[in-house]
Amino acid sequence: QVQLVESGGGLVQAGDSLRLSCAASERTFSNYVMGWFRQAPGKEREIVGAINRSGQMTRYADPVKGRFTITRDNVKNTVYLQMNSLKLEDTAVYYCAAGSYYYDFLSGGVDYWGKGTLVTVSS
Repeated sequence: QVQLVESGGGLVQAGDSLRLSCAASERTFSNYVMGWFRQAPGKEREIVGAINRSGQMTRYADPVKGRFTITRDNVKNTVYLQMNSLKLEDTAVYYCAAGSYYYDFLSGGVDYWGKGTLVTVSS
């Protein structure tokens, strides 16, 4: 069982930056594809992006391309989501996730979820 704990959420203004972190309990962290999903009020959960096991390959949803960056530190068992140029529509609960297969993950094939951290972007 992998436990994922997100941190770094909060209230920011449009145009600001914020970095989310997700610490994993599993010592075999590097065996997992990692990524982030988000769920805005009244909407379904959607993928933000993913990073492969080595950290050399990433993919992002169109709404965040060029603004968000996912990185991972396989020594610290942590994955990060750097969010720049935040927009009002980025307001959501952000969930860290772990999966076994990269392309399955992109389609929602997640094995473990964090509890989420709220990001609120105000004008």
